[in-house]
Amino acid sequence: MASNSPDDRQYPPLAKIPQHVGIIMDGNGRWAQQRGLPRSAGHRAGTENLRGVLRAAVEFGVPVLTIYAFSTENWARPRSEVKALLSILERVIDRELHELHQEGVQLRHIGRLDRLTPRLRQKVLDAIELTKNNQQLILNVAFDYGGRAELVHAVQRIVAAGVTPEQVDEALISSYLYTAGLPDPDLIIRTSGEMRISNFLIWQGAYAELYVTPTLWPDFDKEELYKALESYSRRERRFGMVPG
Repeated sequence: MASNSPDDRQYPPLAKIPQHVGIIMDGNGRWAQQRGLPRSAGHRAGTENLRGVLRAAVEFGVPVLTIYAFSTENWARPRSEVKALLSILERVIDRELHELHQEGVQLRHIGRLDRLTPRLRQKVLDAIELTKNNQQLILNVAFDYGGRAELVHAVQRIVAAGVTPEQVDEALISSYLYTAGLPDPDLIIRTSGEMRISNFLIWQGAYAELYVTPTLWPDFDKEELYKALESYSRRERRFGMVPG
């Protein structure tokens, strides 16, 4: 994966590495508007930026990364913007899949696939199948994803499976989520300065550390990721308990 710009800086080792990082990639539209460009140009710039962030995540030792690419609510955006986002997803698969596979990235999808066109849905499934044995980085792409919809889907499956009320516990619910088998996110990063999680991993992120930066997503680079990871490494995670 080619980085947007060379960065030969030597970063000090981190005291703690999060096993799972979630990123709410926000600010593409504002980035474009600040430059007098259409919003679609911001989404393209944000997609290009992802390459460098993936490479940096691998370099810093993050094993699982989940990116919030398209929410269930995003369908309500102007039709032209939705169409642009879908076409960007397809182009990314066409252009980047081989390199991601060569770099050892395992692609997974979380969310719904049934609202994509049959052609795009098949491309997503083919990408998942091709990379399923890769171990360098697990990349969850949350596309047509919403945390509440995920919980509803999980409950529907639990009911359909005939699970009795007495069998329902947190572990069972987790096993029916899109992220089943993966660790919950230790760190959730949000770009653009907005102070909300926007329906992202609301079950899995219950005890995640939050890091909010005013940097817009197309400008969020390797150094910005290191700042987020370094902030996480200084924190004491309590999970609702008092310090020992």
